[in-house]
Parts: sequence; structure tokens; C-alpha cells
Amino acid sequence: MKKNIWLLFFLLLSVRLHAQEARDSVAVFELTDLEDIVFKNHPIVKQAALLSESARANVMQSLGYFDPALKAGFGSKVFGEKTYYNRWTSELKIPLWLAGADLKIGYDRGVGEYVNPEYQTSTAGLTGIGLSIPLGQGLLIDSRRNTLRQAKVMLGYAEAERLKQINAIWYDIVKDYWNWYFSYQQYELIREGLQLADARFKAISRQTLLGDKAGIDSVEAAITVQDRLIQFEKMKIELLNMRLVLSNHLWDETGKPLELPEFARPPQMAQLQPQPQKQMLDTLLGFAAEQHPELLKIRTKADQLSIERAYRAELMKPKINLSGSLLSRRRDFSSNIPEYYDFNSGNYKVGVEFAFPLFLRSERGKLREVKIKQQELAYDLQQSGREIRNAVISSYNSLGAYHTQLEVQTRSIANQQLLLNGENAKFGLGESTLFLINSRETKLIEMKIKRQEMIAAYQKTLAELYYKAGTRRD
Repeated sequence: MKKNIWLLFFLLLSVRLHAQEARDSVAVFELTDLEDIVFKNHPIVKQAALLSESARANVMQSLGYFDPALKAGFGSKVFGEKTYYNRWTSELKIPLWLAGADLKIGYDRGVGEYVNPEYQTSTAGLTGIGLSIPLGQGLLIDSRRNTLRQAKVMLGYAEAERLKQINAIWYDIVKDYWNWYFSYQQYELIREGLQLADARFKAISRQTLLGDKAGIDSVEAAITVQDRLIQFEKMKIELLNMRLVLSNHLWDETGKPLELPEFARPPQMAQLQPQPQKQMLDTLLGFAAEQHPELLKIRTKADQLSIERAYRAELMKPKINLSGSLLSRRRDFSSNIPEYYDFNSGNYKVGVEFAFPLFLRSERGKLREVKIKQQELAYDLQQSGREIRNAVISSYNSLGAYHTQLEVQTRSIANQQLLLNGENAKFGLGESTLFLINSRETKLIEMKIKRQEMIAAYQKTLAELYYKAGTRRD
């Protein structure tokens, strides 16, 4: 019976330990968990996606200039039982991409005693099919094609701006995450130091009651407990505030804000962070030179100005618009109308339009303005590329410095631990004081906190390195 009770006790203990391990694993809030939530539900990320949607809407608006248009009109006058005129006009205009031409299909009917001879037709009306083609200005590019081409180019600009905003908000979120990590680790180290001081105070108090220790040692131990308790309460509030800051980025699928639970904790990080490799720097520099959102925006703006420059240069040509239509009086093939009234080369209507400003001051001034803007963008691209490259290298150098500092700090902590162990041994032999032990222990806690601060700084610098390169770490 007693054996069964012990087996039940160990079984329950094992179940409890496994349950605790399961709770601990669930409580770990990884950066990848935060990333999943942010990129699915964060309002700023969703807002950035609207930039591309807006650019596509502008392209659709520009395509509207190439939509076929149907127009028609009717006018009639009857007075004193006399029909003065009945006039019907209709036209289907289909803009063509090629050469800026317009295809026109029209039907006119003008009958009556007082119809203008220019518009007078038979009762069958007059059908026309023709083209309007610019032979000078507008042949290579016109306002419609200029607007549409620029709108399509701006799709790339909007996408680059979207990436820029997403990278910026993610970089801020990563910094908040590692600030929360450091606050949590600082809180845990202070809590651990408080427990050590409290256990030492209780042990020395018992020894003082037994007469093995002096009363002053008990006071010394009590002061240490009080000092660390103050630090602990301070760290508790700081951790709470950092948890709230990180919660600013947590949203559910319905757009409701989420709170980071108190039992959530960051993962344990290795004492030494990976040493940055030169290959990583070369890869990021290459990516930044080609794909950095800021440089993409400048290049896209340059493409837009190139289109605008071509359009402004086109406006310096004379306007020579040629229009022509084949005409027919036939409504349908069953009508009794001679064939020579049908569509043929002998039934046509043509027109030529010419216009040319003598000084072209407006056109030349606008073209000059566009060229100046292109020069400004070229200088901006040159300077921005250099600044981005140096920013990436600077972050990489900082990352390497943090790696070296962490190595030194880890060795210093090991040495400080040896000093503390030796001081404890001497104290047990009566050759040291409680003050020295507390000093050694406090220094050790401070050094461990400093290491956690370096780890957080290393991770923030790593995020900064990718952000400066115009991307984010996968």
C-alpha cells in the first residue's frame, strides 16, 4: 500500500512537471510569433498596402482616356405647320494606342427646307468611317499616352513606398521587442539577486540568534535586501510599461487591440551572439544598391521624368492633324440606292489642321524645367546611394563591436563569479566580510545585466543593419 502511494506521488509530480514545461513553452513569445501577428493584422501594414491599390486605381483612370465614346444629338424645328429641319448626328470614337490616332464611326441625317447645305443629307442619312491621325505633334506620344505611361511607372514608386513604410514600422517593432526582452531579463536578474539576498539575510539572522554571527552582519544583510527590493519594484514597473509598449503592435483579425499577457516571456538567448560575416555585408550592400526602396523611388521618379521629357519635346513639334472618312448613303443592302453611293474611294471627307507657336517659349521653358529636375534626381541618386552604403557599413561595424564586447563581458562575468565563490569560501572561514560578498554579488548582477543589454543592443543593431539595407531579416 505504501509503495502504491509513493508511485502515485511520483506520477503526479511527473505530470505536474510536464504540464509546467508545456506552459513554459507556450509562454515563450518569439520574434517570429510577433512577426506573424504584425504582418497579418497591423493597421499600418494594411494601410501601406493601400498605396499600391491607389496606384492601380490611377492606372485605371488613365486607361479611361482610351475608352470608346459614343455621342449623339438631335435637333428639330417645326413652325407654322412647316418642318424647318430635322438633324440627327451620332459618332462612335475609339482612341487607338498606335500613333495617337482615333477611329471614328458616324451617322448624320439632316433633312428639311432650311437645313444648312453643309449638313443636308438624303432621307437615308450619311454614314462615315474614318481616322484622325496626328502627323506632327502627338505622333510619338500625346497627353493620353503620357498620362498612362507615368501612371504605370508610379506603380513601382508606390510599391517602393509600401516597402519603405513596412520596413520602418517593422524596425520600430523589433526595437520595442528587444527593449521588452532586456526589461524582462533585467527584472529576472534583480529578482534572482533579491532572492539570494533574502536567503542570506534569513540564514545570518538565524546565526545571529545562535550567537554565531555579529548583529551588524544582520543589519548589513537587511540593507542589501531593502536596496534590491527597491530595484525589483522599479524593474517591475519598467517591465509592465515595456509590455504595454509592445502591446501597441498586437491586433487580432477583426482589428481589436490585444494585450501581451503577463506570463509571456522572451526566449533565452545565447551568451555569445554570432559573429557577423563579411559575406552578409556584401550581400546586403548588393541588395541595397539595387533594391533599396529609397533608391527605387528615385529611379522610378527618373523614369517618370523621362516620359515627361519625351512628351514635352513632342510638344515642340508643329500640330499637323490629318482626318479622313469614307462616306455612304446606304443604310442596308436592301435599299434601292445606287452602288456609287456606297463606301468607295470616290466618297470621302478629308481635313488638315496645322498650328505652330512661333517662339515656343512655354514649351522650351517646360522642357528645360524637366531637364533640371532630371539633373537634381541624378545628384540625389548619387548622394543617397553613398549614404545608404555607408549606413549599412556603419551598422555592420557596430554589430562586430557588440560581438567583441559580448566576448569580453562573458569572460569578465566568469572571472567575477570566481571572485564571488572565493569570497564566499573565505567568509565561511571567517576571513571575509558580508560587505565584500554583497559588493561582489552586486557587481556580478550588474555585469549580467550589462551582458543582457549588449545582447539586446546586438539584436537591435542586426535589425538596423537589414533596415539600412532596405529589407528585413527573414
